[in-house]
Amino acid sequence: MQIVPRKAALVGLGAAGVLALAVAVPTVALAEDPTPAPSVSTSGAPSSDTPSRTEQHEERRTERNRQLAEGLAAELGVDVDKVTAALEKVQGDLETDARQERQGKLKERLDAAVEEGKLTREQADAIIAAGEAGVLGGGKGGGFGPRHGGR
Repeated sequence: MQIVPRKAALVGLGAAGVLALAVAVPTVALAEDPTPAPSVSTSGAPSSDTPSRTEQHEERRTERNRQLAEGLAAELGVDVDKVTAALEKVQGDLETDARQERQGKLKERLDAAVEEGKLTREQADAIIAAGEAGVLGGGKGGGFGPRHGGR
Protein backbone atom coordinates (compact mmCIF):
# COMPACT_ATOMS: atom_id res chain seq x y z
CA MET A 1 0.00 0.00 0.00
CA GLN A 2 1.35 3.40 -1.04
CA ILE A 3 1.10 6.45 1.22
CA VAL A 4 -0.08 9.59 -0.60
CA PRO A 5 1.69 12.81 0.42
CA ARG A 6 -0.54 15.36 2.18
CA LYS A 7 -0.07 17.98 -0.55
CA ALA A 8 -1.12 15.54 -3.28
CA ALA A 9 -4.17 14.52 -1.24
CA LEU A 10 -5.19 18.17 -0.76
CA VAL A 11 -4.77 18.89 -4.47
CA GLY A 12 -6.90 15.85 -5.25
CA LEU A 13 -9.59 16.95 -2.79
CA GLY A 14 -9.56 20.48 -4.23
CA ALA A 15 -9.94 19.12 -7.75
CA ALA A 16 -12.82 16.92 -6.58
CA GLY A 17 -14.48 19.96 -4.99
CA VAL A 18 -14.20 22.00 -8.19
CA LEU A 19 -15.57 19.07 -10.18
CA ALA A 20 -18.47 18.72 -7.73
CA LEU A 21 -19.31 22.42 -8.13
CA ALA A 22 -19.04 22.15 -11.91
CA VAL A 23 -21.61 19.36 -11.82
CA ALA A 24 -23.82 20.69 -9.00
CA VAL A 25 -24.38 24.28 -10.16
CA PRO A 26 -25.80 23.41 -13.61
CA THR A 27 -27.74 20.53 -12.08
CA VAL A 28 -29.37 22.84 -9.53
CA ALA A 29 -30.15 25.36 -12.26
CA LEU A 30 -31.76 22.70 -14.44
CA ALA A 31 -33.56 20.98 -11.57
CA GLU A 32 -35.24 24.19 -10.48
CA ASP A 33 -36.17 25.47 -13.92
CA PRO A 34 -39.06 27.89 -13.22
CA THR A 35 -40.60 27.13 -16.62
CA PRO A 36 -43.61 24.87 -16.01
CA ALA A 37 -43.81 21.65 -17.96
CA PRO A 38 -46.70 21.47 -20.41
CA SER A 39 -49.86 19.85 -19.08
CA VAL A 40 -50.74 16.49 -20.54
CA SER A 41 -54.34 15.54 -21.30
CA THR A 42 -55.70 12.01 -21.21
CA SER A 43 -55.02 11.72 -24.95
CA GLY A 44 -51.31 12.24 -24.26
CA ALA A 45 -51.15 15.55 -26.15
CA PRO A 46 -50.18 18.75 -24.33
CA SER A 47 -53.20 20.80 -23.32
CA SER A 48 -53.00 24.57 -23.36
CA ASP A 49 -56.43 24.78 -21.67
CA THR A 50 -55.32 23.26 -18.36
CA PRO A 51 -53.28 25.66 -16.20
CA SER A 52 -50.12 24.30 -14.61
CA ARG A 53 -49.83 23.92 -10.84
CA THR A 54 -47.66 27.04 -10.77
CA GLU A 55 -50.28 29.01 -12.68
CA GLN A 56 -53.05 27.70 -10.42
CA HIS A 57 -51.05 28.64 -7.35
CA GLU A 58 -50.41 32.13 -8.73
CA GLU A 59 -54.11 32.57 -9.51
CA ARG A 60 -55.05 31.60 -5.93
CA ARG A 61 -52.42 33.93 -4.52
CA THR A 62 -53.64 36.81 -6.68
CA GLU A 63 -57.23 36.17 -5.59
CA ARG A 64 -56.25 36.10 -1.88
CA ASN A 65 -54.34 39.36 -2.30
CA ARG A 66 -57.35 40.95 -4.03
CA GLN A 67 -59.66 39.83 -1.21
CA LEU A 68 -57.19 41.12 1.40
CA ALA A 69 -56.93 44.51 -0.32
CA GLU A 70 -60.72 44.80 -0.61
CA GLY A 71 -61.22 43.84 3.05
CA LEU A 72 -58.59 46.28 4.28
CA ALA A 73 -59.94 49.06 2.07
CA ALA A 74 -63.46 48.54 3.41
CA GLU A 75 -62.28 48.33 7.03
CA LEU A 76 -60.10 51.44 6.77
CA GLY A 77 -62.34 53.44 4.45
CA VAL A 78 -59.53 53.77 1.89
CA ASP A 79 -59.54 53.30 -1.89
CA VAL A 80 -58.87 49.67 -2.95
CA ASP A 81 -56.23 50.74 -5.49
CA LYS A 82 -54.31 52.58 -2.77
CA VAL A 83 -54.36 49.51 -0.50
CA THR A 84 -53.34 47.23 -3.40
CA ALA A 85 -50.38 49.48 -4.25
CA ALA A 86 -49.29 49.57 -0.59
CA LEU A 87 -49.50 45.77 -0.28
CA GLU A 88 -47.44 45.27 -3.46
CA LYS A 89 -44.79 47.70 -2.20
CA VAL A 90 -44.55 46.05 1.22
CA GLN A 91 -44.40 42.54 -0.30
CA GLY A 92 -41.65 43.65 -2.69
CA ASP A 93 -39.68 45.22 0.17
CA LEU A 94 -40.01 42.03 2.26
CA GLU A 95 -38.84 39.87 -0.65
CA THR A 96 -35.84 42.15 -1.24
CA ASP A 97 -34.92 42.02 2.46
CA ALA A 98 -35.21 38.21 2.52
CA ARG A 99 -33.07 37.88 -0.63
CA GLN A 100 -30.38 40.16 0.85
CA GLU A 101 -30.41 38.16 4.09
CA ARG A 102 -29.95 34.88 2.17
CA GLN A 103 -27.09 36.43 0.18
CA GLY A 104 -25.41 37.63 3.37
CA LYS A 105 -25.68 34.21 5.01
CA LEU A 106 -24.28 32.48 1.92
CA LYS A 107 -21.35 34.91 1.81
CA GLU A 108 -20.65 34.24 5.50
CA ARG A 109 -20.63 30.45 4.91
CA LEU A 110 -18.37 30.83 1.87
CA ASP A 111 -15.97 33.14 3.75
CA ALA A 112 -15.76 30.52 6.52
CA ALA A 113 -15.07 27.80 3.93
CA VAL A 114 -12.26 29.92 2.48
CA GLU A 115 -10.76 30.50 5.94
CA GLU A 116 -10.92 26.75 6.65
CA GLY A 117 -9.20 26.00 3.35
CA LYS A 118 -12.22 24.18 1.92
CA LEU A 119 -12.56 26.65 -0.98
CA THR A 120 -10.33 29.19 -2.65
CA ARG A 121 -11.39 32.83 -2.73
CA GLU A 122 -11.89 32.48 -6.50
CA GLN A 123 -14.28 29.55 -6.01
CA ALA A 124 -16.25 31.41 -3.36
CA ASP A 125 -16.46 34.51 -5.57
CA ALA A 126 -17.67 32.37 -8.49
CA ILE A 127 -20.44 30.88 -6.34
CA ILE A 128 -21.49 34.35 -5.17
CA ALA A 129 -21.52 35.62 -8.77
CA ALA A 130 -23.61 32.62 -9.86
CA GLY A 131 -26.11 33.33 -7.09
CA GLU A 132 -26.35 37.01 -7.97
CA ALA A 133 -26.89 36.10 -11.63
CA GLY A 134 -29.82 33.89 -10.65
CA VAL A 135 -28.11 30.60 -11.50
CA LEU A 136 -28.54 29.18 -7.99
CA GLY A 137 -32.07 28.49 -6.81
CA GLY A 138 -33.91 29.39 -9.96
CA GLY A 139 -35.91 32.04 -8.15
CA LYS A 140 -37.03 35.28 -9.76
CA GLY A 141 -34.79 38.24 -9.18
CA GLY A 142 -31.49 36.36 -8.81
CA GLY A 143 -32.12 34.97 -5.34
CA PHE A 144 -30.22 32.28 -3.52
CA GLY A 145 -32.28 29.15 -3.06
CA PRO A 146 -35.92 28.36 -3.63
CA ARG A 147 -38.44 31.04 -2.89
CA HIS A 148 -40.66 30.31 0.05
CA GLY A 149 -44.07 31.79 0.54
CA GLY A 150 -45.52 30.80 -2.80
CA ARG A 151 -43.54 32.56 -5.46
